[in-house]
Amino acid sequence: MSSVCVFTASSPGTNPAYRDAAWALGATLARERVRLVYGGARVGLMGELADSVRAHDGEVVGVMPRNLVDWEVAHEGLSELRVVTSMHERKAQMSELADAFAALPGGLGTLEELFEVWTWSQLGLHAKPVALLDPGGFWQPLLGFLDGMVSERLLRREDRERIVVADDPDTLLDRLRTAEPATVSGKWLDNGPAHARAPGLEA
Repeated sequence: MSSVCVFTASSPGTNPAYRDAAWALGATLARERVRLVYGGARVGLMGELADSVRAHDGEVVGVMPRNLVDWEVAHEGLSELRVVTSMHERKAQMSELADAFAALPGGLGTLEELFEVWTWSQLGLHAKPVALLDPGGFWQPLLGFLDGMVSERLLRREDRERIVVADDPDTLLDRLRTAEPATVSGKWLDNGPAHARAPGLEA
């Protein structure tokens, strides 16, 4: 594994544990010679993560749409900053450049990016592992919600278990390196009892 794409907030948040986790992850990536691929910002947890990788002599590639560069949030101290035309192009390039994906605490953008690459894995569009770094139990409410989806037979257990969860960066990298490649099942879920099916959808 030579590169990891990390999704996280352009805000610092209120919990110092999140900034500590971003700095620790950056130091670990640099030490392990794993390139960071991220959204290219100099602000928030994104900036903290990139600053840490660079401070520890690691490699960082940022990918940012032109309109965000024009808002002057682009990080100027990266190994490489790729300027693209749209958010769609940004996410496509980040995915191409990475061998794995990880998410730190973040907001709507982080969730959107996380669920997109996770869904791509479910659909067999890539076999790259997807992980959460979970400082202070930030992701636990989401994981509980996903477990509820499994109980309600809206999410397969094997798809829920695709997500790698770790409390510290070293464990995160170890689990990403040893994660089994994702496989695609022949069907989603069974159709359940016949009386529960919508009219006209009988098998």
